Amino acid sequence: MAVSNTTKALKDIMRIDAGINGDAQYIEQIAWLLFLKAFDFKEKDWELEDDYVPVIPEEYRWRNWAEDDEGITGDALIEHVENMFRALRNLDVSDGDPRKFLVRDVMEGVNNFMKSGTLLRQVINKINADINFEEVKTTHLFNGIYESMLKDLQSAGKAGEFYTPRPVTRFVVDKVNPQLGEIVLDPACGTGGFLTSVIDRFEINTTDEYRTLQKTIKGIEKKPFPFLLCVTNLIAHGIDVPLIRHDNTLRHPVDQYRLEDKVDVIVTNPPFGGAEEKAISQSVPAELRTTETADLFLVHIMALLKDGGRCGMVLPDGFLFGTGVKAAIKKKLLEGNNLHTIVRLPKDVFAPYTNINTNLLFFTKGKPTQGVWFYRLEMPQGYKHFSKTRPMLDEHFAPVHEWWNNRKESEVSQYVPVEDIIAAEYNLDFCGFPHETTEILPPDEFITQYRQEKAILTDRIESILAKIQTALAQEDVQ
Repeated sequence: MAVSNTTKALKDIMRIDAGINGDAQYIEQIAWLLFLKAFDFKEKDWELEDDYVPVIPEEYRWRNWAEDDEGITGDALIEHVENMFRALRNLDVSDGDPRKFLVRDVMEGVNNFMKSGTLLRQVINKINADINFEEVKTTHLFNGIYESMLKDLQSAGKAGEFYTPRPVTRFVVDKVNPQLGEIVLDPACGTGGFLTSVIDRFEINTTDEYRTLQKTIKGIEKKPFPFLLCVTNLIAHGIDVPLIRHDNTLRHPVDQYRLEDKVDVIVTNPPFGGAEEKAISQSVPAELRTTETADLFLVHIMALLKDGGRCGMVLPDGFLFGTGVKAAIKKKLLEGNNLHTIVRLPKDVFAPYTNINTNLLFFTKGKPTQGVWFYRLEMPQGYKHFSKTRPMLDEHFAPVHEWWNNRKESEVSQYVPVEDIIAAEYNLDFCGFPHETTEILPPDEFITQYRQEKAILTDRIESILAKIQTALAQEDVQ
């Protein structure tokens, strides 16, 4: 069964339901259904343990209400689902079972959008027909469907939240090179792309290795829907009880992190262009306070890493040449960490979300920076820009892979001593901008691109207006 056939069939059913309006609702609906099916499969394994206490009440286990193709349907199914949501959102967690916390937290943040119980039954039956976790091939199909849904988020993205292309997550993880047993954290994990790239690197052969993996992959996500997607994504990658916390990393004061909060590796793409309420910025020292989320995340990351800990992260151009608070954050970064490499990504890597230029920063905590290598990854030959239909691929990182272990200065790379960076008032904009060329697009592509860029500009304007309104409200300006 091809992934595209399953996703198309599910979309075809759901698009005629009166309650589904757009990709975001379609994805959320499928995501909680897949989560409950995957969780029930895991629970069957756990039931083999002598002292296992069931997590999901009997009547709401997937096997008991969804598995029978001729089972409950119509209005009765909708009523059953509504009752199930209430029950799972109010699970008794007094015994401290992390699996119950996981189910409760996941179901608190999602909704059943479908209005027709008959169509919902068709969706459930299609999932049952195509996904059988008893079969090895199903794992590949499940992961394929999931990746397809995550890519669909590209057209459902909102300001500041960008799906990170898998070639980017794989490149960052490859260069940071986490080892099994090291604690790996993504403090803004979104749908879990960086964490699954870490998991995919490991070859797990023993029970002890599996237990180690379970305990060392961690994430934090503020928003409920990406949290659900991340949890299900990790279950699909073999993690029984994902250590994903539904929380906002930025609300914790950096001076209150304990030794047990520190980690060996951080890989992340924090939201940028978004904004937090003013009180959130109080979590960092006064001289580093800002409402720019990406900058705040960098301050937290520096606090969360152990000495010798390694980080690879995505940051927008604005951080590199920014002054004021941004310069203060860069000063702290260079003085307490070895910022050894910055890779400038080609434009439109995050298309169609945004055409903001982005960079990959790699640093190790504990020793001050002596100098930084800058590398500008050019647009691959034959490409004018990336798009949803022509996205960035793994092979496009080949030039920087080749350069990484045999570094030489060239037209696209240079080494800058830290003294020069300090003299430039902590300006890190040494990658150089790619040469701009004018491209004449066919009319249909031009219209599509125009509409995408218009939508991006509208989102930015709305975001700026929202920031102004928030600031006015916080300052109590009439």
